[in-house]
Amino acid sequence: MEYAFCGWPEDGPTLDLDYRQFAYAGKFVMSSTGKAVVREGDEVLGAVAFNEDRTDPTTLWLRYITVRADRRGEGLGARLAAFAADRALTHGYGRLRIAVNNPFAYEALHKAGFGYTGRETGLAELVLERPSERSHAAYQAGLDVYRARDLSADESEFLASRVDRDPPARLDPPT
Repeated sequence: MEYAFCGWPEDGPTLDLDYRQFAYAGKFVMSSTGKAVVREGDEVLGAVAFNEDRTDPTTLWLRYITVRADRRGEGLGARLAAFAADRALTHGYGRLRIAVNNPFAYEALHKAGFGYTGRETGLAELVLERPSERSHAAYQAGLDVYRARDLSADESEFLASRVDRDPPARLDPPT
């Protein structure tokens, strides 16, 4: 398995992902975001798109993370986020952010070293940041936001299993 950096937003990288296998596939055709992937041979298993914050040139937003449907649940998205975040920090960005819309993504991003900021977007997504506070209280505060929502049975079960837990351990980013 290889993690690869395709380019920064100004490089205009694009990816042609199969919409039947990847959520947000159409977002990766746009050339206005940077991209990174995880792949086996020539097969893309996951991708992340990112761009600079419009008002703060020291902040990079991870915009979309997608993992091929048959490979979800293997931790590829969390490792890919950690990979992209580490590359961005060494490229000179001081802060990375991502907005997530479900508790599974929230957990995965905590594994990638992000922490809940206490903020939400206008789309009811929770904003996570790296570097950040990764305390028990901050982690649980984000989970509590999801607990107050109308959720699927799987999401409710997942949240119940996280009551009073500390944030998950941070993964070592792939090299």
